[in-house]
Amino acid sequence: MTELESVAEFRDRARRWLKDNLPAATGRYSGPENDDIWDRSRQLQRILSDGGFAGICYPKEYGGQGLTTAHQRAFTEESFEYEMPLVFNIPTLSICAPTILDLGTEEQKRTHLTAVLRGEELLVQFLSEPRGGSDLAGLTTRADRDGDEWVLNGSKIWSSGAYAADYGICLARTNWDVPKHEGLTLFLVPVHAPGVTIQRIKQVTGSTEFCQEFFDDVRLPADSVLGEVNGGWAAASRLLFHERSAMGGTSPYMSGSRPRLSVDLSELVELARSVGRLDDPAVREDIGEARAMFRVRDQLVARVSRQLASGELPPPASSIVRLFSAENAQLQIDKAIRIAGASAATAAPDGTGRQLGIDYLFRNSWSLAGGSAEMSRNVISERLLGMPREFAADRGVPFNQVKHGR
Repeated sequence: MTELESVAEFRDRARRWLKDNLPAATGRYSGPENDDIWDRSRQLQRILSDGGFAGICYPKEYGGQGLTTAHQRAFTEESFEYEMPLVFNIPTLSICAPTILDLGTEEQKRTHLTAVLRGEELLVQFLSEPRGGSDLAGLTTRADRDGDEWVLNGSKIWSSGAYAADYGICLARTNWDVPKHEGLTLFLVPVHAPGVTIQRIKQVTGSTEFCQEFFDDVRLPADSVLGEVNGGWAAASRLLFHERSAMGGTSPYMSGSRPRLSVDLSELVELARSVGRLDDPAVREDIGEARAMFRVRDQLVARVSRQLASGELPPPASSIVRLFSAENAQLQIDKAIRIAGASAATAAPDGTGRQLGIDYLFRNSWSLAGGSAEMSRNVISERLLGMPREFAADRGVPFNQVKHGR
């Protein structure tokens, strides 16, 4: 058995490689602001792959490095100052690819994981539906068997970056005669297959990253199934575990990305200085509270990550850090707005408060991404604390007998 490179040796090698191979970052990453970032990220991911730094925690047989989370953390810390393919992190590297790693056939893993780690494929989730709300299991997108193929019809929504992706992991109903959780199947769907139509959604921030997809008689081969036919709820639950881990900061598969918060402490200090309020006692208290919350979050992420990895906590525990991270992100944004005052609303396009205004408009997304905060509380109460489940009128009822609003 080959002995793993020590974290210290790996960190030193990564530091030297990053300096020689990647350009310096040009500012805080705030998401896919323009379409060019997707092609650029594919190029950067290929550079990481060629250099032996892609998929640090993925198995070697699929193009990864087969190393530990400590190695990944060391690389991420060293990479903060460099341009990185950050759009690959969510959902491709931290949600979709780990689901394929957990559930895929050997052929699916060798095909898709290798392509992802080389920057040749971006993956997306096709889960939410226009009429579904938080009831994911109540979906009505359907896949019907036709010989050796499946025929997909329906619609999905709120799919981040679907227009730039290559494959989507899609949850569809394949059996209407059983209760809703029992008749679902997960599929790998080529995003640009005949019958797939993608529409981009413009948000109040001006972003058009979210998409809605329409499936009209999309034909999928039998090997498009991810996991077991009619075993889609268990498969989707595994995907949702990875989603909560990604949003909460416990995923071992994200690379190069600072914790997903809209501001950090250095920015709060610089903001207070720029508006002449750094000596204001109330502002200093706000910065102190923000610092304390960051420290609590870091300790919570470390503890839950460790206990998830060891099996001391079950997978639903990822909802703890997902919920706390969402509330902390909103707190940080609110503190920044309080410190900035009027400049958050009156800044010039290139002024101090411009990004803060956009962050504030987007703040509620933190309570929705990765499942709503209310759903996270339900998961914590029911699956971790053992509290009684909420009443559901359709529990145990065949889905074709469930009454639906028009």
